[in-house]
Amino acid sequence: QVQLVESGGGLVQAGGSLRLDCAASGGTFSTYTVAWFRQAPGKEREFVAAINGNGGSTHADPVKGRFTISRDNGVNTVYLQMNSLIPEDTALYYCAAKPHWFTRDYANWGQGTQVTVSS
Repeated sequence: QVQLVESGGGLVQAGGSLRLDCAASGGTFSTYTVAWFRQAPGKEREFVAAINGNGGSTHADPVKGRFTISRDNGVNTVYLQMNSLIPEDTALYYCAAKPHWFTRDYANWGQGTQVTVSS
């Protein structure tokens, strides 16, 4: 019911910053839990961060202290601020949504946006 579109990816040197946007339409976005995942070629999909409808968030260990997830329900958008980027952050980044934090699976996915970090 919720459609998601990611943007903001690009090529950046190590130590730089990017902000990814996940824009949503349809559904009741303000009540959804939204997460960022990433996948590099030949690697498994990896959880990055998630945020619930109240703004509570969690971040995976490899990005703690460097990435921050946030949301603006007024414009139906979730953000991922990425600082101190390292080459290991290079991946296709997806956002995904589910209606409740306790819902088992993320059923709504965007198409992804590419992040490439050069050394």
